[in-house]
Amino acid sequence: MVDNKSKNCTKVTELSYTMKRKFAGITHTGNVRSINQDSYYIDPEGKFFIVADGMGGHTGGLEASTIATEVIKTYLVNSWQDTIESTYLLKSAFIKANKAIIDDQQKSPELSDMGTTVAVVIFREEKYWCANIGDSRIYRLRDKTLTQITEDQTWVAQAVRNNLITPEQARTHPWRHVLSQCLGRKDMGQIELLPLDVQPGDRLLLCSDGLTEELPDSIITQLLSSNKDSQTIAEELLDTAKDKGGRDNITVLIVIVEVEK
Repeated sequence: MVDNKSKNCTKVTELSYTMKRKFAGITHTGNVRSINQDSYYIDPEGKFFIVADGMGGHTGGLEASTIATEVIKTYLVNSWQDTIESTYLLKSAFIKANKAIIDDQQKSPELSDMGTTVAVVIFREEKYWCANIGDSRIYRLRDKTLTQITEDQTWVAQAVRNNLITPEQARTHPWRHVLSQCLGRKDMGQIELLPLDVQPGDRLLLCSDGLTEELPDSIITQLLSSNKDSQTIAEELLDTAKDKGGRDNITVLIVIVEVEK
C-alpha cells in the first residue's frame, strides 16, 4: 500500500509483525498546503519502511513520491530472496526509482522539475540497513537519547558540516529547503547507505521534513519516549507538529523494537 493524500485529511496505518517489532505510519497535508506530496509504505510483515517527500509543483511532487515509493516497494518485494547484498539491493531500488521518475518526466514535459526525497529502512537476514537521499530523516531513540542516523543532503546541511553556518542558523536559513540531491535527476548523486545498529528497546523514526521543521529534537525525544503504542506516538508527533505551525506536509513512521521477555 502506498499512502498519500490529495485532500486535507489524515491517514493512519498500524500493523504488527511479531512481538519483537511494532510499527505505525501516519501522514497529513498540514495546515497550509492544499495537497499532500508525501508518500509512505509499510511492509505488512515489517521487513521494510519507506518515506518519500515529493517536490515540483502539486502534481509533480505527488507523482514523484508515488512513483519512488511504488518502484522501491515492488523491487524490494520481488528481489528480497535474491542472493545479493542488502546494500546492493537498496542501491538498485533507488536507481530503478530514479529512472522511473526520469522516464515519466520525458513522457510529461510539464513534470520535468519533479523530484523526491526518500528514506528507507530494511530488516533483512537479521540485520537492519538504511538508505536516504534528500532531507527526509531516520532517527533512533535509545535510552531516551535521540540520534539522527541520516545526514540531510541540503545546501544548509553541507554549510553546517563545513562550519559556514551554525545548526541554529540552519533552522531558519532561507535556503534550508534547497536539496543538493534527490531522485528525479540524471545526476542524482550519492545514495547514503548505512548499516543500522538496532537493539531491543530501540525506537526508529522515519519522517519527512514537515515534522522536523516544526519540532526540535527535545520534543521529538519526549514524545518518542512515551510508553504508548506506536500509533498513538505517531499521532501525537503529527498533532504536535500541526500545533506548532504545520507549514508543510507531515509524514511519520514509528518502529518499536520490543525487549524480549
